[in-house]
Amino acid sequence: MSNKKPTLESVRLDKWLWAARFFKSRKLATEAISGGKVHLNKTRVKPSRNIKIGDQLDISRDNYKYHIDVIGLNDKRRPAKEAQLLYQEGEESIRSREQEREIRKLSSASVHQSDSRPNKKERRQINKWRGR
Repeated sequence: MSNKKPTLESVRLDKWLWAARFFKSRKLATEAISGGKVHLNKTRVKPSRNIKIGDQLDISRDNYKYHIDVIGLNDKRRPAKEAQLLYQEGEESIRSREQEREIRKLSSASVHQSDSRPNKKERRQINKWRGR
């Protein structure tokens, strides 16, 4: 008998997303798939759908979009270095995510966020603005 591990030909989509570390749990992966945040080969699918090497995934997570190609299969969660070997992300996807990150950084820097509650004068201005 050989001790070789049988190679996987297909894996459930929710298991693969969890193993590739896109989501912290299979439940979160399942909810994302059911909610339409994950598309397999440009179509909406169910969490139980099997994926194969060569499939393309579009994942929307935390307001970022990932466009990846599946290049490996695993149904067990392994270290992050090994999980990165399961997929390849396109250059355009990486570039658009970096641009989105920069836009968010710049927009959050321009918004004044107070560390304290509004004082009486500021509260009056807020109520006036809200029409109360």
